[in-house]
Amino acid sequence: MDSVADNLRETLVKHLRGGEAFLPIEKMLEKMPFSELGKRPAGLPYSFYELFYHIKFTQDDILEYCKNSDYQAPQWPEDYWPAQQTPNDKTEWDQLKTAYFNDRKELEKLILSEEKDLLEPVPSGEEHTFLREILLVIEHTAYHSGQLLIILRHLGLYSS
Repeated sequence: MDSVADNLRETLVKHLRGGEAFLPIEKMLEKMPFSELGKRPAGLPYSFYELFYHIKFTQDDILEYCKNSDYQAPQWPEDYWPAQQTPNDKTEWDQLKTAYFNDRKELEKLILSEEKDLLEPVPSGEEHTFLREILLVIEHTAYHSGQLLIILRHLGLYSS
């Protein structure tokens, strides 16, 4: 593989992990106590938990779209958002976080795979490439990470 392609893949992974232009999700999760997860501060229409659930679900959905030729889209918007403002317990919260990072690692492997041409269409459709879907995950995560940070700030849990 040539160095341009290697550099592109490495850059995509860096942006997928965050921290280039926004605080990585790992750092935000460290600052959020379980007791605050369901709060919707300052009249915001979502809690930290609801946003993180949405980020995780969407990342998983795009990963499935990239892997499966028989992909079926979930229902929008109901499947992409949790039914409640907060997880039922810490175990559920921990499972959600673990699933998010496992899915992200799988996306990283897809990006770094020399067998995968990032410009070829995903198996489930000819209109979108792997590169387009990876950029979509990065963009979506960055967008909602800013909202997570706003919640942390409104709850007094983060200041720059």
